[in-house]
Amino acid sequence: MIDKIKELIAEAEAFTAQSKEEIEAFRIKYLGKKGLLNDYFSEFKNVANDQKKEFGQVINALKKAAEDKVNALREELESKEVVNGVYNDLSRPGAPIHIGARHPISIVKNQIIDIFSNIGFNVSEGPEIEDDWHNFTALNLPEYHPARDMQDTFFIQTNPDILLRTHTSSVQVRYMENNQPPIRTISPGRVYRNEAISARSHCFFHQVEGLYIDKDVSFADLKQTLQYFTTQMFGKSKIRLRPSYFPFTEPSAEIDVYWGLATETDYRITKGTGWLEIGGCGMVDPNVLENCNIDSKAYSGFAFGMGIDRIAMLLHQIGDIRLLSENDVRFLEQFKNAL
Repeated sequence: MIDKIKELIAEAEAFTAQSKEEIEAFRIKYLGKKGLLNDYFSEFKNVANDQKKEFGQVINALKKAAEDKVNALREELESKEVVNGVYNDLSRPGAPIHIGARHPISIVKNQIIDIFSNIGFNVSEGPEIEDDWHNFTALNLPEYHPARDMQDTFFIQTNPDILLRTHTSSVQVRYMENNQPPIRTISPGRVYRNEAISARSHCFFHQVEGLYIDKDVSFADLKQTLQYFTTQMFGKSKIRLRPSYFPFTEPSAEIDVYWGLATETDYRITKGTGWLEIGGCGMVDPNVLENCNIDSKAYSGFAFGMGIDRIAMLLHQIGDIRLLSENDVRFLEQFKNAL
């Protein structure tokens, strides 16, 4: 009888099936209530004591072989059915394709690049991890300037000369070091400041800074460039430049655009004045030119900078800057129809 059971084990292991019915018939034959296993278990009491151990082992081996074969055949058959259902049914509807959306930061950045490229500006990029020279010293920021304080800047602890850039002006320094005038470039990118995170500020955000250096560049050229940009970007042609101070430009100014007071939102974002600050600008300080090996007596230039995040929030009426970096799909899907 033990030899017969061993033959059944080999038979079970070699069994194949092409349908659910064949698998079920196999299962009933071996594992059913009236199957072979039940018969052999019933015979166990009649087996001689010296053979019971071996008899029990081969019965259990037969049971395991039958169960494993049934499970394996079922899985194989189900996988074939799934494949056939997906690839062989030509009447089956196609799987829906979910169209992604551009991030509002990317949308606005691309718009800014297009506007300035139309008047001859190229795009320059640089590293986000910077050194002290390119981020501070070359831009005429003295050692005692508050921007160098660790409360305002993220320094690399193991090397105090290395930091996360606080503005993309560092890209302009690198560009001037490797290119001779005439220079006309914009530098969009991510920057970092050690600030508290709130609805209106973040520890990282995005800037775009512009630089134009050539012979006989004047403040009037700067104003007309900004006038063109605000008209193209916002549809607002009225701007004003308020005197200000930046270490790397002289004279310097804040850029205001007249947003208007047509709606309640206009009153809120302009604090009832109609004017909205969008950035800073000025004529490049001669010291900055000299630091970058450009003759300040032969050349002059202007620079400007503005926050891409702020512009995106204005154009798309986004009330919380944190939404721009939280990757909430519900928020991002709103921009599927944007440019």
